[in-house]
Parts: sequence; structure tokens; C-alpha cells
Amino acid sequence: MAQTTLRIETPGWAVPLLKPARYKGAYGGRGSGKSHTFAEMLIEAHIMDPASRSVCVREVQKSLSQSVKRLLELKIEAMNAGAYFDVQEAVIKAKKGDGAIIFQGMQNHTADSIKSLEGYDRAWVEEAQSLSQRSLDLLRPTIRKPGSELWFTWNPSHISDPVDQLLRGEAPPQDAVVVEVNFEDNPWFPEVLRDEMEYDRSRDPDKYAHVWRGGYVANSSSRVFKNWRIEEFDTPDDVVHRLGADWGFAIDPTVLVRCHIAGKKLFVDYEAYMVGCEITDTPNLFLTIPDAESWPIVADSSRPETISYMRKNGFPKIMPAIKGPNSVEEGVEWLKSFDIIVHPRCRHTIDELTHYSYKVDPLTQRVIPKLDDRDNHVIDALRYACEGVRRVQKRSR
Repeated sequence: MAQTTLRIETPGWAVPLLKPARYKGAYGGRGSGKSHTFAEMLIEAHIMDPASRSVCVREVQKSLSQSVKRLLELKIEAMNAGAYFDVQEAVIKAKKGDGAIIFQGMQNHTADSIKSLEGYDRAWVEEAQSLSQRSLDLLRPTIRKPGSELWFTWNPSHISDPVDQLLRGEAPPQDAVVVEVNFEDNPWFPEVLRDEMEYDRSRDPDKYAHVWRGGYVANSSSRVFKNWRIEEFDTPDDVVHRLGADWGFAIDPTVLVRCHIAGKKLFVDYEAYMVGCEITDTPNLFLTIPDAESWPIVADSSRPETISYMRKNGFPKIMPAIKGPNSVEEGVEWLKSFDIIVHPRCRHTIDELTHYSYKVDPLTQRVIPKLDDRDNHVIDALRYACEGVRRVQKRSR
């Protein structure tokens, strides 16, 4: 076979990974080039040693389309290394030597079947954040050939995930090289991804922190609203104002909020908010919102006596909200379908959109699809304000 000179451009973050180590890991956000660099490292290792054997694994692999096989094929082509490999349907074999790269799902293995991987030189676990403790416990002692290596690449999900506990916990293995890498560390970060990243950074800080910065999602993923931003704006004179009210009780606030809809954007321009508001003080509270007495107000129907009082004291267009099964969940999902723009003066709206969350399973710390009935007084008022539009849209489907 003729000698071929391979030129592999290695990003600076990956240099520590070029030296031998039992454990090699790279974690971080999208667009960092982790998988591409590890794929190139794997191809290089098999060129240098045609007898080398590697297994690329993930927790679940129902088909080869879910594996890194296609990425490796592209790297073989890009590196002009086709003379070294015989790319077959389910395996990549060396043309000279007994080496091979295979692709497997750990969930399919048992303590007996995993023994087929004994003698392999390395295992590369892609999407390692999904690897179960059972799979990790099977894999580590199986890849035990002298000088063998375990590679892990992942976008962090939860601090409790087994790969994070192993490689980022309080006592990681001594022979481990683990690096953090994000998009700014990738010298070939494409502009199309930069546009996506900037969009998430401006519109959804929680998503940006997880997807692009490799942050954990245990807390941020429980947030209900991620489709909003704070921005000063002037309300046009010709908009249809929509007002909603939620009544206070004990330490709960009385709230009135004003908004308007423009296409797929929902603008919140005024709020009135008071804890311990007596019913006799409520009209003056509502009057702090411009023209509130002139527009229809949809209010929490649980206090008909308060609605009656407000009608007699300057707010004749106030009406009760229509509640029904799943009205809260449907209303919240409807609000989530909009880009919500909040004026900076609406500080309680900002606070609730920031903190309103789904419940978290106390045993697993996983988010469950049930709304936490806290930090939602302004949001309830916002639902009431828009419920007429939502119901019309629902009937027209």
C-alpha cells in the first residue's frame, strides 16, 4: 500500500486527549466539534494500527442510523483514508490487518453477551449522558486489554447522570483526561449554527445555557416559559387591549394585567399588583393601568362578589372567566405558542415568567408534566385576558 500523508487539524482543546489515558472525555454544548474530533482520533488510531479494534456504543441503538457510523464514513472520505478501510453495511474493517470498528447499543447487552467485547482496544460512548449505570458497570471491566481506553463524549443533562458522576464527580479516576468544550472553542464553528445560537441566547437563556454552554438542565428544564424576553416598546393606538384580573387572598396578590396580540407575538405593557389589597382599594389599583375602566376585563370567576363590586364601582365591562377541565393547562400551552414581549416596568410579570415551573419528582429530580401552583398570579391574569381569543381559535380548528 502506498504511503499516504494525513494532515489532521487538531483544535487546541483536544491536544490533552492525544496522549494515552484510560479514560478520555469531552463534554459541553452543541457546535463544539466534540464528535468530529473524536471521529478523527478514531480513524487515525486505526490507520496507525490496522489490527486495532474499537466499538462505538450508545445506550440505545435500534439501527445504524442512530450510530456514529455515517460520521466515520464522512471522516474517512474527508481524510482521504479510503485506502485503509473497507466500509461495509454494519462494520468498518481494515483492508490490511484484522482491525474493525463495530457499532452496538448497550441496552441490548447482558453480562454474558458483553464478553464479546473483551480484547477490544477502545470503546467510544457517544451521547454518554444517556448511558445507564448498569451499562457503565458492564462496559468498564469488559474493555480491559492492557492499554485499552474508554472514550466519552456528551452534552451534560443531569449532575446525577452516571458519566458525570464518574468523570466529573468528587473522585474521578486518576488516569482520566476530561475536557470541557463549547462552540467558542471550535475554530470551524459554522455561521448557520452561530445564527441558531444567537437566537437562543436572545430569546431563551435557559435553553442557551444547556444546549450551547453544556449546562445541566435539572433546574432550567422545569421552567414553563422560555419563549419570552424583556424589551421596551410603545403600544400602538389602534391595538385591541386585553385585560385579565386575578383576585388576592391573604398573602396572594390582586393583579390586573394588560396585553395585546400582534401575529404570533403577545405584548404585555402594564400590570397592577398589590398584596393585601382590600376590596375597597381595588378600583384605585386597577386605575393605575391606562384606560382600564374603558376596556373589557376578564376576571377570576371564583370571587363573584368582587366582580359585582367592581361593576358598581367604575368597571362595568368586567366579566367572569369561563373555567373548565384542563383550562389552566390549555391556557398555559396557548400562551407558550407566542413570543411574549414584556415591558420592563412589568416587574412582577417578569418575575413570574422567570420562575413559573413544572413540578419536579423529589426522588429522581426529573421534571414531571404537572404545573406547580406557585408564582402564577400574573400568569393566571394573562390567561384570563386572552381566554376569549384562545376559545375562538379552539372552536375554529
